[in-house]
Amino acid sequence: MARPSQDPRIRIAEILDTTENLFTIKGYHGTTISDIAKKMGVTQGMFYYYFKSKEQILEALLNRHISSFISDIKDMTHSRNISPAEKMSLMISIVLKDACVKDQLLLQAVYDEENLKIRDRIARQIKILLVPYGLKFIEEGNQTKLFNAITPQTSLNYILIILEFLVETLYEKVSEETLSERLKMAEALIEKALGAQEGTIHISL
Repeated sequence: MARPSQDPRIRIAEILDTTENLFTIKGYHGTTISDIAKKMGVTQGMFYYYFKSKEQILEALLNRHISSFISDIKDMTHSRNISPAEKMSLMISIVLKDACVKDQLLLQAVYDEENLKIRDRIARQIKILLVPYGLKFIEEGNQTKLFNAITPQTSLNYILIILEFLVETLYEKVSEETLSERLKMAEALIEKALGAQEGTIHISL
């Protein structure tokens, strides 16, 4: 197959934009490779040059969202106008809000039984990317006496487990009352993990 002449980055972005739009309209299972190619006005052969399956596109879409929210977290890292507790709260809130985009479309797709391997890879990747920022926020909190995290890495590990639990809560689509209760409990547990005063962590969706 001849190499497409268009800049691959532009074409990939076009594929991802088209696919995400179709997922929104027809759902993950309702969208086919043929649908995507037809919507773009290209052959399926051209599509397969970039992605071998719908699962690969899903993972690429997830990675694009991850890059976006990691960029948001990075932007606030060096801010002196935000306290370490606010930074930790925002880091968690940013991840959860991204999980809610498109009416949780990508979240529902990644929790599909067929995509469990993708979910595991994405979950590990998110944890790896969040670690340096989380540790930095904990260090800042310890230095300013807002936190008293004796073992920052262990504290962060617990926080990331809590974050994963909250993501699963969103996937379950529990009632507003249950969600509120779990968010409050998560805030209290994170405060204990950080050795922070009650009421310093606020998670928003």
